[in-house]
Amino acid sequence: MATLFLIPTPLNEDALQVIPAYVHDITRRLRIFIVENERTARRYLRKSGFTTSFDDVTLLPLDVDTTPEQFAQYMSYFKDNAEIGLMSEAGLPAIADPGSVIVSMCHQRNIPVIPLSGPSSILLALMSSGLNGQQFTFHGYIPVKQPERKNYLQLMESRAIKGESQICIETPYRNNQLLQDILQSCQPASVLCIAMDITGSKEFIRTKSIAEWKKQTPHLEKLPAVFILGRLAV
Repeated sequence: MATLFLIPTPLNEDALQVIPAYVHDITRRLRIFIVENERTARRYLRKSGFTTSFDDVTLLPLDVDTTPEQFAQYMSYFKDNAEIGLMSEAGLPAIADPGSVIVSMCHQRNIPVIPLSGPSSILLALMSSGLNGQQFTFHGYIPVKQPERKNYLQLMESRAIKGESQICIETPYRNNQLLQDILQSCQPASVLCIAMDITGSKEFIRTKSIAEWKKQTPHLEKLPAVFILGRLAV
């Protein structure tokens, strides 16, 4: 029977050590991969010790533009005892990326799905924030345009005040704009964690009140970041 492996990748290209050795062992024996970004996938595979020529490897691109017809075509590779890997560009596949469609289609066909251990920027940010890790909501990318964004942030804040941590992300080049929108939309006593470049050389994780962030507002670089509104555990 065919098998789908969910393969984690580093959040930062230089942080290969966060991937367990057993994951590399499994990855090296695969010859078919469904990947978010072909160039990133090749680079990661080479760094992980993958020595097979890419002439003998099939890389199937999967992104927001992948069509239903392509998904159906990809499922045709799941035959006999094929072992196929699903890879995100960074972090865990099917979390904040389109990979969940493939996972769902495998379940519908009774194809075993095996998740492999690796880093999640969302969970690493939450566990290091000091905010509630028992109840939380991940919103992904929130609305960009106003007034939808302000209204959405205020809704998140109302839930955060009650103790449910509210997590969102943004395209790196818009990090500073999102931070400004949060500072302008939320109350001074509300609490915000900014977790940027997790596991990277420029890792930045701080949790402060909105009032404190306003006094000393950082200029965020164009690096992956996670934003969490919440209530301090103490």
